[in-house]
Amino acid sequence: MVGRPAGPPEETLPRRRIFVRGGGRARGDGGGGGWFRRVLAALLLIVLVLPAVQVAFHRYVPVWITPLQVQRIAQGHGMTREWTPLEDMSPELIRAVIAAEDAQFCAHWGFDFREIRNAFREWRSGEGIRGASTISMQTARNVFLWAGRDPVRKVLEAYLTPWIEAGWSKKRIMEVYLNVIEWGPGLYGAEAAAQRYFGKPAADLTRREASLLAAVLPGPLQWSPADPTSYLQRRAGTIRARIPSAPTPGEGNDPCPVK
Repeated sequence: MVGRPAGPPEETLPRRRIFVRGGGRARGDGGGGGWFRRVLAALLLIVLVLPAVQVAFHRYVPVWITPLQVQRIAQGHGMTREWTPLEDMSPELIRAVIAAEDAQFCAHWGFDFREIRNAFREWRSGEGIRGASTISMQTARNVFLWAGRDPVRKVLEAYLTPWIEAGWSKKRIMEVYLNVIEWGPGLYGAEAAAQRYFGKPAADLTRREASLLAAVLPGPLQWSPADPTSYLQRRAGTIRARIPSAPTPGEGNDPCPVK
């Protein structure tokens, strides 16, 4: 049997290690791109999951502090509030707020597209910008977001509103709204407003008092139910006239059991 011819032993070459700038060893993920993708994925997960967690938490737990309230405290307004169950509020106040702020509250799923179209049409015709926010949208804004009109806040408001509509009943939305809404400098919620302006609990508010409280909601830092301007009195009168035709939640087969 003929063997292989003798020769010098094969030389074993040492393995080379490849390093990238900064002393790190090369990886299959293209260097430092992996950590960025992981951070981005974590942020996306937080954005998607956090609203669901917050909405689920406040489905049963009162909202004790909000970003808007912290912002107002920093501005020196202080904070006066008293969480009150919806059952301990006057039905006149509930109907007045619906009549003033969101007549379709019991019918929509967070957005009143007819009002949005009307507001856009008025803006296009040069009549100025008016709000088309529903009570659900205002609740999202007042519970989770800050004061202002910047586009980022509006986008987040639109994103949070369906979570609230899906996670809370209409009754819960109204209850949270009437407990966190701003009713004056450092004044939040129906109970605190009723005590401050009329010296009585929210359960005892009359139709006139309820319409005055509802009238100031677009400008709580500019108007006061205790000293209403002529414009505010006219606005309250309009709201008062609408109350009888406003939904009376919870009656009969009403699909919106607010009361």
